[in-house]
Amino acid sequence: MPIFPQNQFFKNLEKNRRRKAKVTDTHITLAHGSGGKAMRDLIDDIFVTTFNNPTLSQLEDQAKFDLASLMQLGNQLAFTTDSYVVDPLFFPGSNIGELAVNGTVNDLAVGGAKPLYLTCSVILEEGLSVETLRRVAQSMQTAAQEAGVEIVTGDTKVVNRGAVDKLFINTTGIGVISSNICISANNIKPGDAIIINGEIGNHGAAILIARGELALESDIESDCQPLHDLVARILDVCPEIHAMRDATRGGLATVLNEFALTSNVGIYLEEESIPIREEVKGVCEILGLEPLYLANEGKLVVAVASENADKVLSAMRSHPAGKNASIIGKVTDSPQGIVSLKTSFGAERIIDMLVGEQLPRIC
Repeated sequence: MPIFPQNQFFKNLEKNRRRKAKVTDTHITLAHGSGGKAMRDLIDDIFVTTFNNPTLSQLEDQAKFDLASLMQLGNQLAFTTDSYVVDPLFFPGSNIGELAVNGTVNDLAVGGAKPLYLTCSVILEEGLSVETLRRVAQSMQTAAQEAGVEIVTGDTKVVNRGAVDKLFINTTGIGVISSNICISANNIKPGDAIIINGEIGNHGAAILIARGELALESDIESDCQPLHDLVARILDVCPEIHAMRDATRGGLATVLNEFALTSNVGIYLEEESIPIREEVKGVCEILGLEPLYLANEGKLVVAVASENADKVLSAMRSHPAGKNASIIGKVTDSPQGIVSLKTSFGAERIIDMLVGEQLPRIC
């Protein structure tokens, strides 16, 4: 005989506990990070409902995958993580949620991986609008669907006012790489062509203007976009890509310096071949910034053997994310570890790695 009678009270209680939870608060409180009902309601309403996949809905402490299924896609596992602390949270062309998904997807893609799964961990400031969090989560789901990935596990923390700036996101990504792909900066050789898929500096300039600290107006938007499909098209025509990297913090200049230092080669650039919007050039001239150091969120740099450069360039230009692709330089055997630029005036100068703080800070 049961201890409690199965009366209507307990039937109603069971029904209510099975019902999908809803957040009733308009702003985040410390209770939303306490591990109790408020936190469970927040996770159910904002994340589980929005990301909506069977793995996440189990609400286990980990996501589980069938290894045999993964190995059908490739024999190398790609694994990456990144954190996002951009201000403002919403800016022309994108927002922190889309940025977090695309940034991690792109880190996988430039290694030749097919992105599959992401985590989403958030640190929330007490007082953050619940509606803001809901918009960010929806943006993450939209970006994940576009990239063909699922957000399958995560974590939520709430801290006191002032301990973080509204919302921080960490995303970790898992993907699979085919056995015939070996992309690494160690592979770069003298004679390789250097190709970029489009205009540089749009993201950094958009963030700078969006902060409203300067009396500047422009229609510049962030270039935030997923690059996995572009990478797949590149690898379809040339699996022998030597190196590939997305030019985010530190911009194009820092990526190319990393290439030169890793492979002990020189890199020679043609300034007139580097695609830059006139509006971005104008912002940089006014503020004394160098476009080569501005952050990007939808640009990748490729090093490929010169005999394969034209077909890779054609493949990139056939894709929306690479329609403005350009061969911007070549790899030389010396001076080792040095990136040099032939300016539009015919002079040459050394392009060093970013030194000091990046302006604007974008993540």
